Amino acid sequence: MKIAILGTGTVGDTIGSKLIELGHSVMMGSRTKDNVKAKAFVEKHGSNARAGTFSDAAAFGEIIFNCTSGGASLEALKMAGEQNLNGKIIVDIANPLDFSKGMPPSLSVVNTNSLGEEIQKTFPLAKVVKALNTMWCGIMVNPAMVNNGDHNTFVCGNHEEAKAEVKRILTSFGWKNENILDLGDLKSARGTEMFLPLWLQIYSAKKTGTFNIKIVE
Repeated sequence: MKIAILGTGTVGDTIGSKLIELGHSVMMGSRTKDNVKAKAFVEKHGSNARAGTFSDAAAFGEIIFNCTSGGASLEALKMAGEQNLNGKIIVDIANPLDFSKGMPPSLSVVNTNSLGEEIQKTFPLAKVVKALNTMWCGIMVNPAMVNNGDHNTFVCGNHEEAKAEVKRILTSFGWKNENILDLGDLKSARGTEMFLPLWLQIYSAKKTGTFNIKIVE
């Protein structure tokens, strides 16, 4: 499958590298064609990796992973071009962290709205699925590194077929079906995004991102 990664940071590199390992073709998108990190990604992975602008990547991808910083996500997706997003699944991993007042960051969108919903409202013909935004990126693609993979990840979105496709990708990453919890429509992204302040406090206390949530009944 052809997959676009928007964003050249650690999350984008981690997700893109895993997708290439699984046999997908990946284009990493950034603001400019000559982004240093995107070029390094291509050099690392060879023929299954490409680099281009946000627009190039979105046009290339059958599925699009939004791995940009949450505060810049809408701008990046607008640069990608609505015509390149229409009808496609956008897997939104970003969180609307606001660093304007220093650390720890607050949320720029909260309580009665979410970044995921804002993306869906801005691009109504896209199929936004919120996923993988409640953990460190290493665990996203290798759940076995925590509790032998027995912990939870969440998906939410307004399109059932899009969520089903994202679940298939998650299982290819190593997530067990029974540990992928569908929270319903995209309003549920409010809750998963609001987990981030607690995640940051746990990270600060534990001095590691190698932890995750497990639902115990």
